[in-house]
Amino acid sequence: MRRRFEGRSALVTGAASGIGLAVAQLLAAQGARQLILVDRDPAALDAVTCDAETVRRCGDVADEALWEGLDLFGLDHAVVNAGVAGASTIAEHDFAEWRRILSVNLDGAFLTVRAAMRAMRGRGGSIVLTASAAGVKAEAGVAAYGCSKAALIHLAKVAAKEGAADRIRVNTIAPAGVETPVWDAVPMFAERAAAIGRDAAFAEMAAMATPLGRYAKAEEVAAQIAFLLGDESALVTGATLLADGGYTL
Repeated sequence: MRRRFEGRSALVTGAASGIGLAVAQLLAAQGARQLILVDRDPAALDAVTCDAETVRRCGDVADEALWEGLDLFGLDHAVVNAGVAGASTIAEHDFAEWRRILSVNLDGAFLTVRAAMRAMRGRGGSIVLTASAAGVKAEAGVAAYGCSKAALIHLAKVAAKEGAADRIRVNTIAPAGVETPVWDAVPMFAERAAAIGRDAAFAEMAAMATPLGRYAKAEEVAAQIAFLLGDESALVTGATLLADGGYTL
């Protein structure tokens, strides 16, 4: 495998499972010198294995104290991936649940991007935020999640404009369905998975919603994130890569 991140340092949030874990393992396989892995699940974070020097920090990305105590000196790349899901119509949405989703997905992203940009100031670097096709295409029942991801896309554009003078590139990736544990928090999926199994539930949902007929694997999204982080995309900033199988068409 090409070692295009040889000797570099990268931060990954939500690193203990799904897309974050796949990104961490791919960056390590491609030569990353140091990985700073952040997740709120201590057991899953401790279980992450990758071939790189690893700094692990357990905590809530929306907690400002987490970032004040984390040494990001020499940071080259950041993957702003931590997130939570939820589903409810607006009329029935509990405000505390709205705040929970916005806190992790948007406040946490802001704090992560701010910390990364401060560390990269004067040196350059690249940042990728994991948004979602739900932030591009409106669907009933996902107001908090969709709004948080739409805001991420705009946050990345502002960060890209502000970071350009320091050679900091900021982009987003917006997948549609990805076969990750985040779906387990969505009642519709959880009920269907209990009835017919997770693989069958993913296949059923993808057939209904995605023109290409399947959801992505976490490893596929990780490869796309690595492209946006790497030197091949040196002139790409403020962009959103829709990796949605045609869902938003």
